Amino acid sequence: MLEFETAGMPSRLLAASIDLVVQMVLVIAAVTGGLGLESLGVGAGALGAVTLYLAFFLILLGYPALLETLWRGRTLGKAALGLRVVTVEGAPIRFRHAAIRSMFALVEKFSLSGLIGIIAILVTRRNQRLGDLVAGTIVLRERSGAGRPQAMAFLPPPGLESYTSSLDVSALGHSDYAAVRGFLLRVGSLTPAARWSLATAIATPLRDRLRTTPPTGVYPETFLACVAAAYQRRNAPAVQAAPAFSSVWSSPSSPPPPPPSTPTDLPPLPR
Repeated sequence: MLEFETAGMPSRLLAASIDLVVQMVLVIAAVTGGLGLESLGVGAGALGAVTLYLAFFLILLGYPALLETLWRGRTLGKAALGLRVVTVEGAPIRFRHAAIRSMFALVEKFSLSGLIGIIAILVTRRNQRLGDLVAGTIVLRERSGAGRPQAMAFLPPPGLESYTSSLDVSALGHSDYAAVRGFLLRVGSLTPAARWSLATAIATPLRDRLRTTPPTGVYPETFLACVAAAYQRRNAPAVQAAPAFSSVWSSPSSPPPPPPSTPTDLPPLPR
């Protein structure tokens, strides 16, 4: 299966900056054209002012809405950064999605200097700003410095191949796997305490649903790696790619120890 990642804050800000430059160029062109017409005595008075305000409106609101509709979720800035807007189901967006995003973008940009949109992206699981939440859209990264999105395989942690093969993950749905995969993708950015706490919160109910007892000394995080490998083996046996987390499982001591104040039902790996 293809694993896509949602666009993070830096790439979205840079794409928005490129689009803002384009919009400012269009605004300057509109103003220059309006002044030129005024000097010729064309469009003078209230009608000229209304026309100029309408041009501003179309540039600020219409530019992203029309481009994202006609260019399948991309603007010039998003295309430059390899980003694309899709619905939360992964389908191409339509005009209503783009229009909602564009209207909320104006509110987010001109209220608290965009702070509302930035906070929304940082706290939402799929990096969505307010316009995305209302429109039901997400922004995907179609490419990165590593190249085009590729199939990604999870391999069992060393020494747990047999246990991984014994897991019956037929009771797990796509949302369960998505939660496990999302954690493993972000594990390197978490603090040790948050890493342990979140791994335990995800692993404990999954362990109960799978009716399995992990081998003695297995970290919750390591258990989740086994679940991801077993799920992918069952649902995507044709995936052939380098393991995404080979460095994480290169040694038994790599997963973080539990914080002393954090209770857990799953024992840690021995050091």
